[in-house]
Order: sequence, then structure tokens, then C-alpha cells
Amino acid sequence: QVQLVESGGGLAQAGGSLRLSCAASGGTFSSYSMGWFRQAPGKERELIASISWRGGTTYYADSVKGRSTISRDNAKNTVYLQMNSLKPEDTAVYYCAAERFRAVVSAPRYWGQGTQVTVSS
Repeated sequence: QVQLVESGGGLAQAGGSLRLSCAASGGTFSSYSMGWFRQAPGKERELIASISWRGGTTYYADSVKGRSTISRDNAKNTVYLQMNSLKPEDTAVYYCAAERFRAVVSAPRYWGQGTQVTVSS
């Protein structure tokens, strides 16, 4: 019922920047908190950022804190993740996710297909 589509992934150089987008459709978008997860090779999937649709509550994992910004545009039903000072360790598949009734995404019900981010050194 809720479809999430990520875009903006690709190849970037270490120290560069990348902006990921997640377009949502099929639901009451303002009712969902949105999160970005990533899964690097050999590692568990981790929540790296989340944002509540109405309350403006944000969360950042330590791995990206200080160099990433999550934002939303409810008029466009889109969530963004701006990543700066990219590191090779940021190489992963990035997933967009949605969850209702929590300001910080914890157990999302809906997931996007993922977008690959590769950072070269």
C-alpha cells in the first residue's frame, strides 16, 4: 500500500557529497516517520537517520552524525539524505523506510528497493 523509491545513489569520491531521495506514494504520507538505513558488505543493516513527518524530530547514527542531514518535503512526499565528507566506509546499499506512530523509526513496515552508494578512496 505504501511504495518507497530511492534515487540519487551512485559512485562518489571520498570527501565528496551525495544527496539521496526517497519518493513515497500510496499512503497518508504525513502520518509516517521516515528513515534511512544502510547495509554495507559484511555488516548488519543499520539505521543512520530518521525524521518525523510532523514533529521535526531527527535522529542520526554516530557513523554519520555531523556530516549528514535528513530532511523532508511533504508537498512532494519526499525525504532526502544529504551526505557530506563521504568515506569509503559509507559504501553500502541505502534503504528508505516508513513507520507510523513513532517519531524515530524503529520497526519500519515499508521499505524501498535500495540504492547503491559506492565511495572510492
